[in-house]
Amino acid sequence: MPEKTTSFTPIKDIPVSRWKALSEKRIFFGHQSVGFNIIDGLKDIMEENLLIKLNIVETTDPAMFKMPIFAHSRVGQNTDPVSKVDDFAKFMERGIGNNVFFAFLKFCYVDITADTDIQYVFTHYKNVLTNLKEKYPKTTFIHVTIPLTSKQSDFKTLVKNMVKRVIGRPVRSYKDNIKRNEFNEMLLKEYGGKEPVFDLAKIESTGPNGRRMSVIEDGKTFYTLLPDYTTDGGHLNEKGRKIVAQSLLVLLVHLIEQK
Repeated sequence: MPEKTTSFTPIKDIPVSRWKALSEKRIFFGHQSVGFNIIDGLKDIMEENLLIKLNIVETTDPAMFKMPIFAHSRVGQNTDPVSKVDDFAKFMERGIGNNVFFAFLKFCYVDITADTDIQYVFTHYKNVLTNLKEKYPKTTFIHVTIPLTSKQSDFKTLVKNMVKRVIGRPVRSYKDNIKRNEFNEMLLKEYGGKEPVFDLAKIESTGPNGRRMSVIEDGKTFYTLLPDYTTDGGHLNEKGRKIVAQSLLVLLVHLIEQK
């Protein structure tokens, strides 16, 4: 069921001077597969908006951060969110921390399932980020909500899940998405309005009409990835990745202005 929400600032409303300021910054983004979708979305937008010029490079080499750069890299292992937090911290400690203006880590939807101890994961994340913020005060750390998956209700998906059960492969459950929503609630409660947050889950669940896609479970609302933004129920298609990338760019520009 849909819910009204806030619209996002269009790219065309951002002055040229702010894009120039963003292009002069050093940024690090740690991620996995959905992160590559977002990087592709950034490249799509740059091709369509020649005033946006980011030096996007996949690297963790500290020597690369002597120049303006939008660096990104895989961190940790999928299904192991703690490994991603620790890998992100390791890269900061090896020479990236204090050499970047922005740094942020994005979990993947596979990192949180119905069986995940989200309190443990969040506490570890919070403790590590608190330590990083103290050690590297020149860097602004941005928190990112966990991406969602789409509601599984179509016949094709049901058949796929039946096949997966027969061959012993894991089946994506709506209960996994509930846990992701609960983790995001914890993150937003801790950091929302206090520190920078890129609400990826909100963007993924919000359509062009400004309404959010959601389901009701036990009287509570849980948000889901908009089907129009994905082809496999989890990763972002061309439309979805551009919308997410646009929102990320707008956030970064606004954060520079605030600082």
